[in-house]
Amino acid sequence: MSKSTSKNKESSRTSARRKHDHVDIVLNKDVAFHSKTTGFESVDFVHNALPELNFSDVDPAVVFLNKKIIAPLMVSCMTGGFAQGATINRLLASVCEEMGIPMGVGSQRIMLDNPLKDKSFKVVRDMAPSIPVLGNIGATEVAKLHQDEYRIDDFYRLVDVIGADALVVHCNPLQELLQPEGNTNFSGVLDGIALLVEKLDCPVIVKEVGAGISDDVARRVLSVGVTYIDVAGAGGTSWSGIEMYRRGDGDSSHPFWDWGIPTRESLEMVAALRPEFPALRVIASGGIYDGVTAAKAIASGADIVGAARVFLETGIRGGRRSLKKQIRRWIEDIKGVMFLTGARSVIDLRQVQLKKRR
Repeated sequence: MSKSTSKNKESSRTSARRKHDHVDIVLNKDVAFHSKTTGFESVDFVHNALPELNFSDVDPAVVFLNKKIIAPLMVSCMTGGFAQGATINRLLASVCEEMGIPMGVGSQRIMLDNPLKDKSFKVVRDMAPSIPVLGNIGATEVAKLHQDEYRIDDFYRLVDVIGADALVVHCNPLQELLQPEGNTNFSGVLDGIALLVEKLDCPVIVKEVGAGISDDVARRVLSVGVTYIDVAGAGGTSWSGIEMYRRGDGDSSHPFWDWGIPTRESLEMVAALRPEFPALRVIASGGIYDGVTAAKAIASGADIVGAARVFLETGIRGGRRSLKKQIRRWIEDIKGVMFLTGARSVIDLRQVQLKKRR
């Protein structure tokens, strides 16, 4: 066995263990932010007693990645690459297909080391032939494009195997800093993103994983051709907390547990760049736990809203039926907000003003 093959196998085993740990900790530990919130709880909608439309006239459907979806909602990038990951992805994908909303897979890094792990990701497209599906790879892997460790063909394969409509590049320096086996080599990421934008036949989405994206970072990635940004702000799941549990710490008083830009603040900073970058599309995730909060995110500038942990917990603990019920409730609540604010469409909802809660 060559040194390269041995190294890849060890990396694959490490990735599989890490993915298993992430799901286990999310389900069994308190990994929420403790002193920092998303910011959505501080604002309210202004009730419209004369909406001048019928509830049946409300239409939350939007176009995302050139496909029509039933509502501005998606199941965000989550898992894959180990046995339970395939089961989880199969469940999530089948429900997303039936409900008509997009789904993202977890990091596909393990596929770069071990093609035998493709199946747990490929199952998503097998179960969901018509909805938008998002691939996913880490920023540090993208940086390696300029170090000749990976070739652009490797990234073509990540997209092709799952029939992805877009490839998410997750920028997670905080998580990598605290991860026991983390990679903090972020030099060259922007050049790698620029190369992906140039070479891939699908859009590149840049996202954080719970610490938010600033207007400066957004402007830099937009300047190299990115048009989709997922702010993935602070206030929901603390990925630094998850990594602290993995390294045996789990100290919620650690100064990095609540590190990051609150989701609403990050969303407003990024959305404010639309006049400068008209093609910009913004995804809001990070602490979105119900349909009303999702509607607040739309009114704060998002085109579409994503959530992960809340759907993962429901799917695993309650099964397919419970997950469908939850997603249906979120969609009905988004429609309810639209009706009660006089918004016939999601475009109208984005124009609705929020007021600060007293």
